[in-house]
Amino acid sequence: MTSSKTLGGLEEIAGNYDLFLVDQFGVLHDGHTPYAGAIRVLEELKSCGKQIVLLSNSGKRSAPNAERLSRLGFTEDLYHLLVTSGEVAWHQLSSNTATLEKRRCLLLSRGGDRSAVEGLNLQLVEDGTEADIVLISGSEGSQIGLEVYAERLRPAAQRGVACLCTNPDKLMITPAGLDFGAGRIAELYESLGGSVQWIGKPWSAIYRFAMERSGNPAPERVIGIGDSVEHDIAGAGGIGAASVLIKAGILADTNNRDLSELFEKHGATPDFLLQSFVWN
Repeated sequence: MTSSKTLGGLEEIAGNYDLFLVDQFGVLHDGHTPYAGAIRVLEELKSCGKQIVLLSNSGKRSAPNAERLSRLGFTEDLYHLLVTSGEVAWHQLSSNTATLEKRRCLLLSRGGDRSAVEGLNLQLVEDGTEADIVLISGSEGSQIGLEVYAERLRPAAQRGVACLCTNPDKLMITPAGLDFGAGRIAELYESLGGSVQWIGKPWSAIYRFAMERSGNPAPERVIGIGDSVEHDIAGAGGIGAASVLIKAGILADTNNRDLSELFEKHGATPDFLLQSFVWN
């Protein structure tokens, strides 16, 4: 299928790397339940003196993600740092607060989350006709159809309003199965004529943020672990790091032929394949 090496557990290669960039959804948990063995992997890596950064395309800031992880059993002593695309975007917007001039923002989030804009000089609006900026941080795909999002977004897209997408994932795991994510809504915005600034994996800003806060280790001592070829594997390759593709999460029902097609489509082949995030 590929030149990727299939592993029985992360223990086989752990000694070769110092910094582990670990995705959360589809690797550590499904949004509601931890995957078997995931907590043990983090414990083993910590006991080996490895740096662990949880790197997530969540549009929420790091703090609410840490709280949810803690409720699932992933307490903060199990990793060194949690970096979300929402956190990176917040810092980016915060540095430009003086120029925002109380811009009117159409925020699309999940579960009413407002962490993406808390503390920023933005006025939230409900419709694209009023928006000076669009921020897509989450999807309510299980409750709101794309056609409804299109109606809200079309006026802003047609006026050329800038859009930031802080959760590039096009698919998300829900209790009912896979549904469209915030990244799919951002694609919709582009199809309506708008332009999107993507923040998160595989783009460089989130990796730069994480690497700087981890002492900027040599890329060859870094490995990215995730269940998305487009985001996790391509992103790790973009910084010169190795990668492990977890064949669970959004790829749970994907066969070898489909995987090979994904690798070719995104120009990214993982160094290693692992059925699930387990130690041995």
